[in-house]
Amino acid sequence: MYAVLFDIDGTLVQTGGAGQLAFAEAFAAEFGVEWLSGAVPFAGRSDRAIATDLMRAHGVETSTENWARFQAAYLDRLPSALARRAGRVLPGVPELLDELDALVHPLCGLLTGNVRRGAQHKLTYYGLAERFDFGGFGDDVHDRCDIAAAALAEAERKYIARNGGGPDSRLAGVMVIGDTVHDITCARSIGALAVAVPTGGSTREQLAAAQPDLLLDDLTDAKPLLDAIRAAI
Repeated sequence: MYAVLFDIDGTLVQTGGAGQLAFAEAFAAEFGVEWLSGAVPFAGRSDRAIATDLMRAHGVETSTENWARFQAAYLDRLPSALARRAGRVLPGVPELLDELDALVHPLCGLLTGNVRRGAQHKLTYYGLAERFDFGGFGDDVHDRCDIAAAALAEAERKYIARNGGGPDSRLAGVMVIGDTVHDITCARSIGALAVAVPTGGSTREQLAAAQPDLLLDDLTDAKPLLDAIRAAI
């Protein structure tokens, strides 16, 4: 069994900035912040890390209570933000997911900085929610490498369940597909094959400098990554 872990924003879908819009509206409603600091990066980071940095930038206490307040306000506004921004499923994504389904052996999961319910909102809006039933999310952690470790652990649990509860949790291989250098870094942290696409947060040159195992223009021609999976299984 082979695990394929997908980032969401900039890899599976482009939301037109809906997440940032919902962030801004949540900070305005809960903390009176009219304009979010442009010094805090969003791409490739966990929602928890982004929200914490924004709180610090705007003099808001970084407490558990304020994280809960923000998260509730953000999730309440995200569906509307998705509807108000022009987004799309990125090229080749449905076809790749169909091909992975046809292979039978791969486990398709998520490795995303989105909080779990935020990921569900986005994937539901774009008709992809039924494609994934496990993953690592950004609810409680700041570091993408910790999210990667959680996603890998979930994949191993899925593998054991499909194997009838056997003790061997060793996967044939793991692949991480993402659009930022952070995705490449977290792939390396769990010993995964790193596949990068310049369809979101990083340029092709930035991704190439981080030396992914595969660098594709987008997921339209996914033969190289499918060949890598077939070779492993």
